[in-house]
Amino acid sequence: MPHKVFLNRLKLTDFRNYATLALDLDARHVVLTGDNGAGKTNLMEAVSFLSPGRGLRRAAYGDVARVGAADGFSVFAAVEGMEGSVEIGTGTAGAEDGQARRLRLNGTPARTVDELTDHLRVLWLTPAMDGLFTGPSADRRRFLDRLVLSLDPGHGRRAGEFERAMRSRNRLLTEFRPDPAWLSAIEREMAGLGVSMQLARLEMLGLLTALVERSQSEGTFPSATLALAGFLDDLHGLPAYDLEERYLAMLLEGRGRDAAAGRTLDGPHRSDLLIRHREKNMEAERCSTGEQKALLVGLVLAHARLVGDITGHAPVLLLDEIAAHLDEGRRAALFDLVDGLGGQAFMTGTDRTMFAALGERGRFLTVANGQVSG
Repeated sequence: MPHKVFLNRLKLTDFRNYATLALDLDARHVVLTGDNGAGKTNLMEAVSFLSPGRGLRRAAYGDVARVGAADGFSVFAAVEGMEGSVEIGTGTAGAEDGQARRLRLNGTPARTVDELTDHLRVLWLTPAMDGLFTGPSADRRRFLDRLVLSLDPGHGRRAGEFERAMRSRNRLLTEFRPDPAWLSAIEREMAGLGVSMQLARLEMLGLLTALVERSQSEGTFPSATLALAGFLDDLHGLPAYDLEERYLAMLLEGRGRDAAAGRTLDGPHRSDLLIRHREKNMEAERCSTGEQKALLVGLVLAHARLVGDITGHAPVLLLDEIAAHLDEGRRAALFDLVDGLGGQAFMTGTDRTMFAALGERGRFLTVANGQVSG
């Protein structure tokens, strides 16, 4: 079983509706119950800032600080992590514009927030993700990229650099006579980055597919068949260099069309994640709402298991309102599966009785008006 990673202390300052909060925790799962709007998801969002990016809500940092706060927000956690005990401090407190996020590890400034992945991996499932299968393709790309980031921290940097290069190309194409040498250089950069992004996504799908095919599922949650479409679909299996040359040729040929459209019409930003219910051999978007929820839970749990298998350390899971739409038997099975992953999970709900099957494996806390007790 993967080694357990867990938070044993969490402190918040001016984070959302928390002026101050200090929690002492242990290796047990954490169950947060209380009325809607009490601050349960806010607390889980704070834990999500222990990973690169903008957290489970993807909020602008300036919007995270408590209204009326004088100096941004801060999140502190003491973690039994992948490299031993570590103290993590992050937030915007002290930043000049309140928008830049800082990170300190054991009191020392970190070079980048990607260093967080040396100590823990944080994965989440929230109600906002329930429309993943029926929503826009951008949501599914973002979901897939989060899966990739959990094992390949450099994926986010490549995606950001691709976006910047693409914006530069789009601007150049609006000029009367764009410099062809400059345009070619930007397209060469896009080709390298874009193909790297797509290959990383395909590798993640391959790893997840292999895990699903070899695992002995209890059948509690359905499994997913995953594929990518929309970019270099018929060229899978070619060497990276050949793929880059093909994409480069597509960009060159599409300059006139892209100039007229005002955007780049070929690339990894046009990919879509195709998801099917494996057992029913049905597109996920055609499944019932309950089946879609179960399929999503199964996919997130499979990914969490994959992260534990590859890194040797179980991820920290954030499961927001996870029990709301599950019957009693499926809830109990879910808690067994989560516990079997070997990591620490944070779970929220309005009704404490829904988590009764977790028993002594959970630390039960009540949230009310930015205060936590229990």
